[in-house]
Amino acid sequence: MCLTETLDEMVQNGTLSPELAIQVLVQFDKSMTDALEKQVKSKVTIKGHLHTYRFCDNVWTFILQNATFKNEEFEDTVSRVKIVACDSKLLTQ
Repeated sequence: MCLTETLDEMVQNGTLSPELAIQVLVQFDKSMTDALEKQVKSKVTIKGHLHTYRFCDNVWTFILQNATFKNEEFEDTVSRVKIVACDSKLLTQ
């Protein structure tokens, strides 16, 4: 979110063109996807109360309350979490 806000600010100030800002975001998404696929070996289970969900433009958004994140090493509960998910195959198109 910070990257998006910073890029938006730079576009509004005229420091960066909208096209370049989009390219930066797409490259960042691809890099994160590659890193997650190659480096992350752990799985996390998330349980909580589903407050809101939405599917728009091939993007899922979930708002969970009292969500518990659990893997082999830790368990933590947060009062509210927003999860945004999309098909990684769409990023390469």
